[in-house]
Amino acid sequence: MSVAGPPLRVEVEARAAGFDEARLERIDRHFGRYVEDGRLPGWLLLISRGGKVVHLSTRGHRDVEAGLAVEPDTLFRIYSMTKPITAVAAMMLYEEGAFDLRDPVSRFIPAFDGVRVFKQGTALRAVTVPATEPIRIWHLLTHTAGLTYGFLHRHVVDEMYRAAGFEWGFPQGLDLAACCERWASLPLLFEPGTEWNYSVASDVLGRVVEIASGRSLDAFFAERILGPLGMTDTSFFVAPADAARLAALYLPDPTGRAIRNDAFGAAASRPPLVHSGGGGLVSSVGDYHRFARMILGGGQLDGLRLLSGRTVRYMSQNHLPGGADLGTFGRPFGEAPFAGVGFGLGFAVLEDPVRNKVMSSVGELSWGGAASTAFFIDPAEELIVVFLTQLLPSTTHPFLRSQLRQLVYQALVE
Repeated sequence: MSVAGPPLRVEVEARAAGFDEARLERIDRHFGRYVEDGRLPGWLLLISRGGKVVHLSTRGHRDVEAGLAVEPDTLFRIYSMTKPITAVAAMMLYEEGAFDLRDPVSRFIPAFDGVRVFKQGTALRAVTVPATEPIRIWHLLTHTAGLTYGFLHRHVVDEMYRAAGFEWGFPQGLDLAACCERWASLPLLFEPGTEWNYSVASDVLGRVVEIASGRSLDAFFAERILGPLGMTDTSFFVAPADAARLAALYLPDPTGRAIRNDAFGAAASRPPLVHSGGGGLVSSVGDYHRFARMILGGGQLDGLRLLSGRTVRYMSQNHLPGGADLGTFGRPFGEAPFAGVGFGLGFAVLEDPVRNKVMSSVGELSWGGAASTAFFIDPAEELIVVFLTQLLPSTTHPFLRSQLRQLVYQALVE
């Protein structure tokens, strides 16, 4: 991480941006109660419209035990909010002709040639059959590859991932290339392209980026995305000079109160062996806002273009077969309802706000991270919202993200 830029601040008056100031305060009061009763250690919220910050607020602590408050420059583990950045990296290479979205992943990672699909049995005695469809690049971008996560605890294959050392991390001594070899040896949940399941697909995609570019993922990110966008606080680990800015990581106790967990949290303070394109980054609200502004700007920010506007529009469409939504095509995993929500290339795409029971707009892009972080981009309203906290897992308060939308949109009056 390098020297930070100017301090983040509110750039436009609420009324001038179409917000009601008193209604914005409802958001802070509501989520303030999560801190007051111990459900969250602290949080940071940024709302912008037209690229200008309208609302910036904090509550609670980045380190409860040390009495250190959340501040605008606090660093957070963003976990799966890394995935859209990996998707952008892949699509930058796609624009350069490095691959076709229909290309088999085995073109880059030969171990994925000849994958097998789970049919029945147990983790120790799994019955599998050869896949009839190869895993393709677009399957990785849309989580339709048949891969999974060990922490999901829903399927026999999830159990096999855990037995192989994949739950909330990676087996000791394995780098990203070795992890991909191991994942390729495990059965798929289903034939590629036939269902949606949250998975290590973005990590595999990160390895494709490495091979296609000839650069390690951290180097590609730094040279092609983070550096050009001025995202000086974003990296795969926090250097000692910035350690005091890093929020502690918390887990819920049986009563629902947030309890510090340094065993998990310490991973962000050392260089990782695996550069996880699915969940490895630490970032700040200012940095992630710059990334979101680039997406909202059709692939460009402050005169710098990473992607063409056509590419961003293509990524922002629902790519699930037949225009299906996650509520019917996917295997949702305990977050807010997925009815009316499709999936694009790297993030969720809202197709039907009525079916989803949220006051958002058609075309809203979003995703979140395992430590209860979230972002959404509403192109129709030129709206960006970034909410950062550090409570693992995000399923602890499954409606936190829908409440965030509910409260943001009630404050948008023009």
